[in-house]
Amino acid sequence: MNVSKLARRGLLYAAAAALCIAAVPSVRILFAAQSSNQDEEVQIGQEVFNELKAKGEIIESSPLYDQLNPIANAITRAAQPRYNHPLKFHLVHEPQPNAFSLPGGNVYVTDALLYFVKNTDELAGTLCHEVSHTIHHDSMAMMEEQEKILRREVGAAILLGPTRAHVLAIALIGKLNSQGYSRDVEERADLTGADVCAGTGYNPWGLVWLFQDYTNAKLAQPPEILSDHPNNQHRVETLEQHFRRNPAVFGKFNSDPKSAAPLSVPKNAPEVFLR
Repeated sequence: MNVSKLARRGLLYAAAAALCIAAVPSVRILFAAQSSNQDEEVQIGQEVFNELKAKGEIIESSPLYDQLNPIANAITRAAQPRYNHPLKFHLVHEPQPNAFSLPGGNVYVTDALLYFVKNTDELAGTLCHEVSHTIHHDSMAMMEEQEKILRREVGAAILLGPTRAHVLAIALIGKLNSQGYSRDVEERADLTGADVCAGTGYNPWGLVWLFQDYTNAKLAQPPEILSDHPNNQHRVETLEQHFRRNPAVFGKFNSDPKSAAPLSVPKNAPEVFLR
């Protein structure tokens, strides 16, 4: 996605709206009250959804959902008790294999990822990792850091009233598409994701295999899940250590990727976009 254009547009809209709202104190107070009565995670998540919808990237229907939904449903059953908003999975059209989670329970999976992964366990491992970011509220923590930066750079006035969620959503998209999470945050999501994956019955080794596939593919733009590249080997070793320390949970799973069920995806599957 063209993050720089989104960020510029969001800040311009925010600045204009902030000036209008500042001119009418009663309106500013009303909007602030309305904002405080709504769950902030849902607000931010909805703003990102609206941006992706406006850009025509959200896939409303496609045969690709036939492969995604059974895995997503199993993960939802295992992970939903750990999160206070409904988990929802959306396909988006992007050239790079990737997945990313955002506040409010939305998990976005690029169509390119379904063509990239070699088996169902690699896809499940990726989704479990992203859901773990949701469980840990990692994107909200990142958003709070971005808010501090925006307050310093553009002033607190822009972050008042109904524009606040929109500006922060744009900043969050930019952060996820640049530096991403720290190694510690990613490793925590790896471990929780492995636990969630084991709870679904999918093989937690799928995430390890995916790391190896990404490394071998030498992609021009590493996906969000590899945001601390080139430290993937350390994360693989941490996962393997986690598996060894918990044989009752992970001992039944085969470490050989040849044991996994291949993911059968129709070539050039048709896609209908949400408008």
